[in-house]
Amino acid sequence: MSHAEHHEEGTRRDFLYVATAATGAVVAGAAVWPLIDQMNPSADVLALASIDVDVSGIEEGTQLTVKWRGKPVFIRHRTAEEIEEARGVALSELKDQSAENANRPGADAADENRALDDEGKYLVMMGVCTHLGCVPLGDGAGDFGGWFCPCHGSHYDTSGRIRRGPAPENLHIPQAAFIDDTTIKLG
Repeated sequence: MSHAEHHEEGTRRDFLYVATAATGAVVAGAAVWPLIDQMNPSADVLALASIDVDVSGIEEGTQLTVKWRGKPVFIRHRTAEEIEEARGVALSELKDQSAENANRPGADAADENRALDDEGKYLVMMGVCTHLGCVPLGDGAGDFGGWFCPCHGSHYDTSGRIRRGPAPENLHIPQAAFIDDTTIKLG
């Protein structure tokens, strides 16, 4: 066998190795892609990434519950008495002293840091108990006039802060903002 023939054999062998490796990589990628792609949010979740909610029909002292990202969101139009009661609570009385507010990260749990507007009329919170994910009852339920989770006895005040029971944190406040006088954008 001449040197030239030996060189051609090496080149053919190298080509076969590279072609086999490339084919294997394409096949492995095609097999793994569905596993990775299924971790992306579904179309219905992406459609609800942000929603606009008309709050013009919510009377003072009542709340509206909307579904966002598959979870309930409480939008409460608070009375002056509810605002006064919430703002009169000392931080030292609270079990969780963090606002749990996506709009104001790191803020303390003062009512001013939890309300959506400066006047405190609107409170927007995830309607999911921070203990085990139950949906608390509203409209003045519980010992503190806010929300009550009957499953395990968590009591929340008129600002959605945990006051008694097993829940470790205040009700969380999602990313939200007024886009005009009567419309709140969630997300």
